Amino acid sequence: MTNTIHTPDGHGRVTLVGAGPGDPELLTVKAVKAIGAATVLLVDDLVSDEVVALASPSARIVHVGKRGGCKSTPQAFIEKLMVMAAREGEEVVRLKGGDPFIFGRGGEEVEHLRAAGVRVEVVNGITAGLAAVTSLGVPLTHRAHAHGVVFVTGHARGDSHGTDWRALAATARDAKLTLVIYMGVRGAAHIQEELLTGLPAGTPVAVIQHASLPGQRHAVTTLAGLAATIDREQLASPSVIVVGDVVGGIAAATSIGAPEQFRAA
Repeated sequence: MTNTIHTPDGHGRVTLVGAGPGDPELLTVKAVKAIGAATVLLVDDLVSDEVVALASPSARIVHVGKRGGCKSTPQAFIEKLMVMAAREGEEVVRLKGGDPFIFGRGGEEVEHLRAAGVRVEVVNGITAGLAAVTSLGVPLTHRAHAHGVVFVTGHARGDSHGTDWRALAATARDAKLTLVIYMGVRGAAHIQEELLTGLPAGTPVAVIQHASLPGQRHAVTTLAGLAATIDREQLASPSVIVVGDVVGGIAAATSIGAPEQFRAA
């Protein structure tokens, strides 16, 4: 899906492209076309080399790494580069891991570009949370196990109190929701403690690192064992944490004769 945000005409254009979780075969056709047509690419840290390789040999590639807990390019500098390149008539692609509008600061960048009078288009990508559980053979929603899904960041901004994990746990319990937590590995102990106020200790949990890539690793545990499992298995960023009964189907999905309750519905 694409979405063009209409702005006053400029010389160039910026396209925010979701690069997906890393596997280039999970790119949309629209994304591949945009990457190939770009004259300038501003590439996030989590975009795989295989995806970047789809760019034209003549394209100028600028790596603007952004990852929680690591040295990052200032957001204001990235926005300035996009505006300058577009005003010079470049076909700019802002290449982001996952989807630009799911924890990708895509909304902020669209607002900035629109205010600067730059034409903007957004190309969606597969978000890591969905790719992670799909790679393990289970869904995020299931008629018998999860009536909805919540994507939530485990990384709070410095000027906010962050997610109310206790309230979220109660809602997830009562509404039968799957929780997909991005950027939550560093704060896993705190998240675990807070979620346990509303969810059973035995709630199934999966932690998936490098979703969809050849080096993907995962561990399945319970909510009570989340932090200890991350430490023991040495799981690190980029990882997603998935909490909910659908995770209980991972063992079944990877064995012959999966129980009926976890077959596709």
